[in-house]
This record gives sequence, structure tokens and C-alpha cells, in this order.
Amino acid sequence: MDNTVKNYTVSIFTENQIGLLAQISNVFTRRNLSIWSLSAGASSIEGIHNITIITEATERRIREAVLQIEKRVDVVKAFYYTDEQIVYRELALYKVPTDKLLDGGNLEDLLARNNARIVEMNRTFTVIQKTGHTHETQRLYEELQEVGVLQFVRSGRIALSRSAQEPVQGFLQERQAEKERRRAAREQQEK
Repeated sequence: MDNTVKNYTVSIFTENQIGLLAQISNVFTRRNLSIWSLSAGASSIEGIHNITIITEATERRIREAVLQIEKRVDVVKAFYYTDEQIVYRELALYKVPTDKLLDGGNLEDLLARNNARIVEMNRTFTVIQKTGHTHETQRLYEELQEVGVLQFVRSGRIALSRSAQEPVQGFLQERQAEKERRRAAREQQEK
């Protein structure tokens, strides 16, 4: 097992229950792991939600944290990944003064170069949206500092594994098959 500290993305599939996020956060706190980013939302499986957490740890420490998280009743399954094992993005919004942005004269070039787009523009401010990795959204923030950034926000990471299907799908299928085997065994014993 590698003792190198690196970034890990923890993907937790859960039922949507009150207080679960606090319980999961407590696992990280007790294990002295900082949560760098957190996002939560629906998954592709009806009734199952996904919580995505970014942290830095050794593989042993993150594996232990994931095993602890899976002990929670409302957690269906949890996985951990390195950056190479997933496809991920963040969303950033930048509010800048419209007059200063237009005075610069290179608005179209700035947007094209950063693969960004305007989501709202009025006389007072312009909101620009950028999707990408942290270093990409940070680079645009630094470029926009020249015209003055009034507000800036970056979302937590959203991620998909590089596997062909949702990883929890295989787990749920195995669990259902096991239930059916047990039921068949009980019926066989009752005969």
C-alpha cells in the first residue's frame, strides 16, 4: 500500500436522510482529514443520492475512512478514486464590472481562450461562467483581476468514474441477486 499523500475523490451513494452529511463529515474530522470540496445531489439511480468529497490522504487512511462511512445505515456504498480514475469538473462564476470588461477590448478573446461564456450582462455587472479543473477556473480568476472581480464562487467537484456504468449499480445488482439466492434457499428448505 502506497504511503504517498495525494488527492482522493470519495463518492458516497446514500439514501437522502437528515443528518447523514453531518455523520459523514464527522468521519473525516475524527480521522483528521480536511474536506477540500463537497457537493451533493441526485444520482442516476432513483432514490439514491451522491455525495462527492475531495480530500488529501494516504491510500490507507482514505480506505479506512470509506469503510467507516459504509457502516452508516443510510449509506448504500462508497468508493474512493484518484484523479486519473475519474472524469471531473467544477463550475465557477465571476461577477465583474461591465464597463471595465468592455473597456479592455478583448472580451471575445478572453472568453474563447478560457472556454467561458457570459450568463448575464447588464449596465452594472457581467457574470461569466467557466467549467473546468480548479487550475483552469483559478487562471481565469487571475486574468479577470485586471478588470476587478466583484464576486467569485467555485462549486465543489462533480465526478464520474471511468467505468462503463455507475459503480454502485453493480453493487446493487449483486445485493439483489444475493437476496434472491437467500429467498430461493429458504423456499427450498421449507419444502
